[in-house]
Amino acid sequence: MAKEKTVYSCTECGGSSAKWQGKCPHCGSWNTLIETVAESVSGASRNRFASLAPASEVAVLADIEAAEVPRTPTGIGELDRVLGGGIVEGGVVLIGGDPGIGKSTLLLQALDGLQRAGVPTLYVTGEESGAQVALRSRRLGLERSQVKVLAEIQLEKIQATIAAQQPAVAVIDSIQTVYSEQLTSAPGSVAQVRECAAHLTRAAKSGGTTIVLVGHVTKEGALAGPRVLEHMVDTVLYFEGDTHSSFRLVRAIKNRFGAVNEIGVFAMTEKGLKGVANPSAIFLSQHSEPVPGSCVLVTLEGTRPMLVEIQALVDSGGPSPRRLSVGLERDRLAMLLAVLHRHAGVACMDQDVFVNAVGGVRISEPAADLAVMLAITSSLRGRALPKGFIAFGEVGLAGEVRPAPRGQERLREAAKLGFSIAIVPKANAPKGKVRELEGLTIHPVERIEEALDVVRGLA
Repeated sequence: MAKEKTVYSCTECGGSSAKWQGKCPHCGSWNTLIETVAESVSGASRNRFASLAPASEVAVLADIEAAEVPRTPTGIGELDRVLGGGIVEGGVVLIGGDPGIGKSTLLLQALDGLQRAGVPTLYVTGEESGAQVALRSRRLGLERSQVKVLAEIQLEKIQATIAAQQPAVAVIDSIQTVYSEQLTSAPGSVAQVRECAAHLTRAAKSGGTTIVLVGHVTKEGALAGPRVLEHMVDTVLYFEGDTHSSFRLVRAIKNRFGAVNEIGVFAMTEKGLKGVANPSAIFLSQHSEPVPGSCVLVTLEGTRPMLVEIQALVDSGGPSPRRLSVGLERDRLAMLLAVLHRHAGVACMDQDVFVNAVGGVRISEPAADLAVMLAITSSLRGRALPKGFIAFGEVGLAGEVRPAPRGQERLREAAKLGFSIAIVPKANAPKGKVRELEGLTIHPVERIEEALDVVRGLA
C-alpha cells in the first residue's frame, strides 16, 4: 500500500509547505506548521469552489444602493448590545471561549427566545446528543421549547438540512467537529475548519440564514484553527471570565455591523445566563468608608462607560522590589512609577507595588493612568481618597495629563451613580453648566503634580 503523502500546514494562515520549518514561509509565524495528509486533486474536487465565487459585474460605488441592515433582537439585551442591536440576516458570527464558560448555554437561551418570537431556528450539535441538549434546556427552565435540534457533523448533511428547513438562525456547535467528505483530513484540522467555514459562510450569504459558529480556544486563549477563520466571518465574540466567578463578559473583537470592543455582562445563575443591567456595581467595592489605595476609574468599553475600582498596595520591598499588576499592563505600571518620581516627587524605588482592577476586568486604555497613580500615592501615604471620588486621564512621560475620549459620557455616568468629586484632564472639563452633572464637583488639571495638589487640598 502506497504511503500517504503529507504536507505541513500553518495553523495561523493555513498555508502549506512540503517540509517542516520553524518559521512559516507564508506569514512568518514561528512553530505553527503541523503535519497533515495532502489532499488528492480529482476532477470532482478541482471545481468544488465554483459555487463560492458567483460572477458579478463591476459597479460604481456611488451607484450601489446602501440601506441600513435590519436587525432581529434575540431577547437578551446584553447579547444584542454586543452584536450591535441584534442579529443581521445572512450574517456569520464566531463565538469562542474556554470550555464550560457558557457558550452553548447562552446560544440555546437566545435560540429559544427567537423561536418563541416566531423566528425559525436550528441548533446543530456535533459535541452532544440531542438528549443532552434537551436535558440542558430542562435545567435552564426552557419548558416546551420548540427549537429544532440536529446532531450531525457532516458538512453536506448540515447544508442540506439548512436548505430544507430554511431557519432564520442556525447555530453550529462547534465548527471544529464539522468535516467535509471532499477532504480526507480529520475534523478540526486546518483544512477542514477553513473549508467548512467557507461553505457555511457562503450558504449564509446566499440563503439569508444567520449562522453562529462556536469555536474552540487554545490554551493561550486564542481561537483554535487558522487565523483566516476570523477574517471570513462578520462578527467575532470572545467569552471572558473566571469559571469560579458567577460573572461573564462577552466582548466583540470584530463586528462589520456594529462597534468593536463592545461588551456584554452576564451573571451565571441556576436558570442560565442573565444580563446585568448595571455592571458598574460588580466592579466597585462595598467599603463602608474610603480606604487607602483605592480609586474609582471611569473606563470606556465600546460605547459603554463603566466604573471600575483600581486598588493599589505599596509595601516595603527588598533589594529588588516587585511591580505586579492584574488587569493592567505591567510595562505601563513601571512607566507611571517613573513619571511619579520624576515629576511629582513620589518615590517608590524601594517599595513593592501591586495594582489590581477589581472584578477581573481587563483595562487596556491609557485613560486609567491618572487613577492608577492616585491609588498608588494614596497607598504609599496611607491616606484614603475622599468619598465619592473618581478620576480618569492619560499621563504622558512629561507629566502632562492628556484628555480621554468621550469625557462627557464618563462624567455623566459617574454623576448618575452618585459620585461627587472628579479629577479630569482640563480638555475634558465641561465648558458650561450641564444639568446632568449637577452635584459633581469637577477639578480640571493639566499636570500630575496639579492632580496631587488637588487631592491634598481635598483631604
